[in-house]
Amino acid sequence: MKILVPIKQVPDTATQVKVGADPKAIDTAGITWIVSPYDEFAVEEALRIKEKRGEGEVVVMSLGPDRVKEALRSCLAMGPDRAIHLNDPAWLAADTLTTARALAAVTKQEQPALVLVGRQAIDDDMGAVGAQVAELLGWPCASWIMEAAVSSDGKSVRIGRQVEGALEVFDLPLPCVLTAQKGLNEPRYPTLKGIMGAKKKEIKDLKAADLGLGTGGSGLTVVTLETLPPRPPGRVIPGEPAEAVKELVRALREDAKAI
Repeated sequence: MKILVPIKQVPDTATQVKVGADPKAIDTAGITWIVSPYDEFAVEEALRIKEKRGEGEVVVMSLGPDRVKEALRSCLAMGPDRAIHLNDPAWLAADTLTTARALAAVTKQEQPALVLVGRQAIDDDMGAVGAQVAELLGWPCASWIMEAAVSSDGKSVRIGRQVEGALEVFDLPLPCVLTAQKGLNEPRYPTLKGIMGAKKKEIKDLKAADLGLGTGGSGLTVVTLETLPPRPPGRVIPGEPAEAVKELVRALREDAKAI
């Protein structure tokens, strides 16, 4: 069984992101880049499925500039077999649909039984690519999964999705697309052997022309990025509890218009 795992390189959550000189983009100077955490759950689940079945291939892929190879190497150190890097200036301003078209084109070439991706990237929080890839392929899709079990014959997968107070269970035919939620598993830490081995694993570069795709631009255009306004200071309401509660209710109703 071949499993394809699209991943995205994003700024580290500990990095303070600033708007760049061009207000349509962030300032990338000094940013530490990481694999989007939800994608790590997808990589881990793919590896567990392969290990449980005792056979198969896990392939990670990502779209982005040269620095994305670092993210692919980080994933390869966890255990996947090889990687694909979609690196073309035509995709520099790719929106989710343009990205999904490129990933779907690779998927058609690779013919995996399963595509596993994080539920959303933590930089833009779009959460759209997984479903868009499935739609372009005509495959079923289940999002935010908490459990996954591939049937012994490799023809279907049973997934669990958390809803309020319960777990929703579905059987999907393969091939399909699944998006991973936190709690699906606990991603492994790369071992020293894995890190060294990742340096020898293949990372295949692909251009838009290799996938039969044109150089058409994205359907979405960033108009501007703005920093959040400074948060106003908190207010302490003095006095006896009963009087303080009255003042709090008044402030929430009349000043903050919150109630």
